[in-house]
Amino acid sequence: MKVLFIGLGGIGQRHLRNLQAIAGDDLEVIAYRERNASQVITDKLAVEEGADVQSRFGLEVFHDLTQALAEKPLVAFICNPTSMHMAAARAAAEHGCHLFIEKALSDSMAGVEELIALVEAKKLVCMVGYQMRFHPCLQALEKILKSGALGRIVAVNAEVGEYMPAWHKYEDYRQLYAARKDLGGGVIVSQIHEFDYIQWLFGLPTSVYAVGGHLSSLEIDVEDVASVTMTCVHEGRHIPVHLHQDYLQRPPTRTCKVVGDQGKVVLDFMCLSLTHYDRDGEVVMHADFSGFERNQLFIDQTRHFLECIKTGSEPCVTLRGGARSLQMALAAKRSLETGEVVGLGV
Repeated sequence: MKVLFIGLGGIGQRHLRNLQAIAGDDLEVIAYRERNASQVITDKLAVEEGADVQSRFGLEVFHDLTQALAEKPLVAFICNPTSMHMAAARAAAEHGCHLFIEKALSDSMAGVEELIALVEAKKLVCMVGYQMRFHPCLQALEKILKSGALGRIVAVNAEVGEYMPAWHKYEDYRQLYAARKDLGGGVIVSQIHEFDYIQWLFGLPTSVYAVGGHLSSLEIDVEDVASVTMTCVHEGRHIPVHLHQDYLQRPPTRTCKVVGDQGKVVLDFMCLSLTHYDRDGEVVMHADFSGFERNQLFIDQTRHFLECIKTGSEPCVTLRGGARSLQMALAAKRSLETGEVVGLGV
C-alpha cells in the first residue's frame, strides 16, 4: 500500500508511526513537503535529539505535489495546516486517492461541497480525523443515551481548556497554526472535537450564539476564549447545549455533563472517568478508564479507516460529517464577530 503524507508535523508523524505499526512491510510512504522541517517529534510531543524525519521514516520526499501524486498513492493523509486542507485534498482526490483529512476539515466552507461531489463521484473513502469518536468515555455515554436511562435530555454542558504555550514545548506557540489567523487558527476551530461529538450525540443545532474573543495576554491574532450556546435537536426536541473553550487553563480541563429528567452523566476526559447518576442522585455506574493510552484513539481510528478502504464501507466520520461540525464552528465564529445569533437552517 502506497501512502502519501501531506504535512509531517506532530500529528502527521503520529499518524505515520501508527500506520507503520499497523501495516508493517506492506506500507510504502512518500511525502510532499513544503517547510521540510527535519525534527522527529515523539509520541510524548518532544523532539528526539539527533534524529531526522526523512531517514527515520524511510521517506521518499517530493517538493512538487503533482510529482508526488504521479507516483499513484492509494491513500493521502492530509495533515498540513487547516487553511491548506482543501487544495491538497482536492488535488489528491482528482488523482483517485482515498483521503484521511485531519480535523478541522478546513477554516471555511469554500470548496467543501465541491470536494464532497468529487469524492462521491469517484467513490472514494474519505474520513475526517475526529479520534474522540473512539474515546471510551464517549462510547460509554453513547450506550447510556441509546438505552434511554437518562429519560428526556434537557441540557448538555461541555468544557475544554488547555494552556496553548504548553502544547508543544519544542516550538514557539506563536507559530502554531492554532495561534494564527492565516493558518485557520483560533480556539473555536482548533478545539473542534467538542462540536463533532455534540452533533454526533445530540444532533445539529438550529441556532448558535457565542461570546468571547482574544481576552488574554497571549501573543496571537485569534480568539482564545469562546463561550458558545446552541439549541440542538435531540429526538425531536430542542435542548440547550453549552460549550466553553479556551487556550488558558492550567491544569487542563475537558469535561461534559449530560442532564436528563431521569438522571445525569458526568464525563472527565482528563481523569478518564464517567459517572452515571440516577434520578435520586445515586451512582448507577462509575467507569474508570485510567489505564487507557491516548495514542490508542489514533490507532483505532487508523484501523477503522483502513478497514473502510478494504471493504468500501462508510467511515464513522464522513466528509459530510466533518462538514457539519465545521459549519457549527464557523457559525460560532460568525456569532462571536457579529454579536448575533446565527441560524443553521436545520
